[in-house]
Amino acid sequence: MNWRAQGAQIRQRIGISLQETQFSDKLTVRETLALFRSFYPRGLAPAEAMARVGLEEKAHAWIKHLSGGQRQRLAIAAALVGDPALLFLDEPTTGLDPHSRRHLWEIIGECRRQGRTTLLTTHYMEEAERLCDRVAIVDQGRVIASGSPRELIAQLGGHHVVEFALSAPEGNCQPTAFWHDLPSVVNCRQEANAIHLSVSEPHRVLPALVERLEQRRWQLSSLVTRHASLDDVFVTLTGRQLLHGDQPHT
Repeated sequence: MNWRAQGAQIRQRIGISLQETQFSDKLTVRETLALFRSFYPRGLAPAEAMARVGLEEKAHAWIKHLSGGQRQRLAIAAALVGDPALLFLDEPTTGLDPHSRRHLWEIIGECRRQGRTTLLTTHYMEEAERLCDRVAIVDQGRVIASGSPRELIAQLGGHHVVEFALSAPEGNCQPTAFWHDLPSVVNCRQEANAIHLSVSEPHRVLPALVERLEQRRWQLSSLVTRHASLDDVFVTLTGRQLLHGDQPHT
């Protein structure tokens, strides 16, 4: 299908939730969903749409009395009420508290289990890694990497990250090449006085790291080992951390 010849049919098959959606403050949740449902020849009953996003108790509440998280859930319900095959979600969890964010993750995950295709834009790498089957990283208007989260992380060459900081300032200021020759290290970067090593075998690099520090009488002030993430992929590809307000998306 194409927009020029079949625009009306396409609109019946898609649902859209924008980063910020303006509803009429003095309509109730049920009235708002009834209005959106009237735009489609078939779809979900307002009560079912509310149940899918956990807003049954707010059915008769005015929009202006909803919290930020409840408004976002209503926006997704409005996008779902036409029973779309393709769902567009534009940064649906930006600005939400952790509880509301995880609630929306559950809703998006349920859409996935129902067989809907969801196109999600987000600044949160953890969100993309948890929810998406396929990820495209966009930087400065260009797709710089794409694939499944597992594939993108595998491109780092190391599935684990060792993060550490030293109490000795001169240790934290060493060039990355100073650490790169440690066993199983495939990539090294420095962020905010901490060294991040992408490694393939943590059990090999840790004894060698401790031995090197002992030789120079440097002491660790912190040490963390973890699995590599999409955030590590982003920083490696762009050379910078993703901060709130940046434009790169997945």
